[in-house]
Amino acid sequence: MIVVGALGVGLLVPPVFTGLSLSGQRALLATLITIVLWTTRWLAPGATALLGITLLALTGAARGVREALQGFANPVPYFLVGVLALGVAVAKSGLAERIARHILDRAGGRALAVYVQLVLAMPVLTFLLPSATTRSGILVHIYEEVFGQARVPPGSGVVKAVMLALSSINRLASTALLTGGITPVMSAAIIGGMSWTGWFALLAVPYYAILALGALVTWVLYRRGFAAALARTEVAEARPLSSAEWRTLAVVAGTGALWLTDAWHHLDPALPALLGLVALLAPGLGTLTWGDLDRGVGWDNFFVIGASISLAHALGESGAAAWLARGLVGALPGLGGHPLASMVLLMLGATALRAAIPNISGFLALALPIAMSVGREAGLNPLVCALVVMITGDAVLYYPVQSASALVIHQRGHVSASEILTFGLWMTAVAYVAILLVALPYWSLVGEGLTTVRP
Repeated sequence: MIVVGALGVGLLVPPVFTGLSLSGQRALLATLITIVLWTTRWLAPGATALLGITLLALTGAARGVREALQGFANPVPYFLVGVLALGVAVAKSGLAERIARHILDRAGGRALAVYVQLVLAMPVLTFLLPSATTRSGILVHIYEEVFGQARVPPGSGVVKAVMLALSSINRLASTALLTGGITPVMSAAIIGGMSWTGWFALLAVPYYAILALGALVTWVLYRRGFAAALARTEVAEARPLSSAEWRTLAVVAGTGALWLTDAWHHLDPALPALLGLVALLAPGLGTLTWGDLDRGVGWDNFFVIGASISLAHALGESGAAAWLARGLVGALPGLGGHPLASMVLLMLGATALRAAIPNISGFLALALPIAMSVGREAGLNPLVCALVVMITGDAVLYYPVQSASALVIHQRGHVSASEILTFGLWMTAVAYVAILLVALPYWSLVGEGLTTVRP
């Protein structure tokens, strides 16, 4: 708390940095205070988010309380609530467990088949269950049951590979979709102007490449554990879809259809999400009660995302993000003349920042506005700079508290903190390779080149 106190004192002093206005200094300090509190969890994340909003308004970092609440006027937090509600309904109805068990039944007792089917199922399950944390929370119990029936020792290679995939690689399938959780939702809000289809078109190829490479690395690290045959698991008796499953499937399919066709009807992605939420709560059609929503959504997420958007907006409007970007560009001679070198430096900076900031919302709120400003200062495509930084930070976990899904797996004793760190270092290398060899060439092909001039 000494750090928070020192930053708090900084809110009271006059401008001390050349070229940074008083409002910019206070916006930067308010953001840092919020990030430190998110990182230390001294306050609950939702309470920290509300404190960040209050600091913006009280210190003049934002022009009044209405501007400080800018993030909550954004449709993104409401979009996330709708998406999480779909996940709660899929889990409650039994639809997710049915799909997962069907995948497991087809493994035929082969350890490698269990792992490969899990990896292949991740992108598919994401369309039905966007939240990686929800998927991990459901699947970890199913896989524990499978390995228990197959008499696989808890510390064996195949168990660790599956659990690392659930805790780390599983998240990558989510970010490929705009409906996939905090990272894509918040990033799209900060970048601006991203539709569901536009996001998928830009991010599916890079993220699926990282997922595939990460799965390969996991197999290489634990390949000896795949040699032993598993005892055949008991195949669950086939049963017809229940009424709750049918109704949930209809709502999810209808919502998904509206997201996939947004190029035609131009509805904001939040509107189908909210329509799906209302349908799930409707008597006779829905499968949720408000109590289910209250318990399953995790309202901290709503406040954290709204506050993060407000903080990012304040950094941009006050000039703090541009000031930081100019300082970074000025400290790197010749940055603008070497686009690929600029990307490498952005990735290295994002890696260091991600290691220091466990909370992904805090990382994105600080890193993305700076990355876009760096792009403008260096004559690069701001969108590409933002996406590179996002992927670099999102693709890795260095310790369990950086992800709720990783924390669930770690607390159940399947992988140690050192194993998560080791795997995170491997995934850092995977992310760098995928960005340089897959993402940048692919984006150039679809019209988002590294040096494309954007307004």
